[in-house]
Amino acid sequence: MSIAQRTRNGALGMTAAKLSCEAAYPGIEFSPGSRGLLAWLKDRPPECVHLKRNALWVATLVPDTLYVRGKRSPTRDSLRPEVSLCRDCFVGTVEGEFAAYPGNVVAFEPDPEVFSQYFFVGAPDFERAGLQPEVARAIERRLRQRGETCSVCDRSATWLWLSREQVAGLDETQRIGEAPGEWFCAAHGAQTLCRAFAGIPEANVFYMNLPYGEAGAYVWI
Repeated sequence: MSIAQRTRNGALGMTAAKLSCEAAYPGIEFSPGSRGLLAWLKDRPPECVHLKRNALWVATLVPDTLYVRGKRSPTRDSLRPEVSLCRDCFVGTVEGEFAAYPGNVVAFEPDPEVFSQYFFVGAPDFERAGLQPEVARAIERRLRQRGETCSVCDRSATWLWLSREQVAGLDETQRIGEAPGEWFCAAHGAQTLCRAFAGIPEANVFYMNLPYGEAGAYVWI
């Protein structure tokens, strides 16, 4: 059961319009059994057809929702539905979203052995999302850095990728502030993050959302 399902009864009231799966994910084929009455009664999200034969990699994508201490907070007016996807459908869906995001991002490489959530927190939401103040300040300083160029092309860099070798976790505040990381434009930042996902042979990601606002960080737990 996903985080969204576990917290739905205690969720914040949401007045944003909800899109259909067909409108939100036009390139994905969903299993008919996951769209029926039984799935609705069990409060299970729609699943791509590949999960029946590719159950080693499952990601629950909740695109337009930030969870703040167990409660849902919408990040845009039109909400795309929560869905469960195999690795290929997941990467194919999120890469274009990452590349189209115009804001600044600090992205921490997840530990494939232990992570179960990988989510974006907008800078204004750091405190209410539970980031420690010193961690929030360190990330905010990195988000304010300007003048870097993408390490792959000559475009301006908006993504800072911090590998696990450089920053193993959010408790390494000094490393967050000092690690050189790798700077990328949005397109190459998207490729880097998706390449990291594609390199993980097995995963059960209970929650991931998509970037919103003007700047923020992708963190994992």
